[in-house]
Amino acid sequence: MTNLEIAFNILAEASATELSKQRNPNGFNEQKSVAKAGGSVAKAARDQLEDQLGRTIISPKKASDYLLPDKDE
Repeated sequence: MTNLEIAFNILAEASATELSKQRNPNGFNEQKSVAKAGGSVAKAARDQLEDQLGRTIISPKKASDYLLPDKDE
């Protein structure tokens, strides 16, 4: 994952947390709705950035691609 991917993930989680505090959802369906709303905030921001960059911010890399190999290997 790139720094931008992590940033948009954090934005989605933080947005969902704040919406959850405001809406105080009860039950799975209400919580699911709040989670989707938080994700839509991050998606809107991502779409806007990608439009301005003219490219996607999604990378094929995984977090494990950035880890150092074990010394035992």
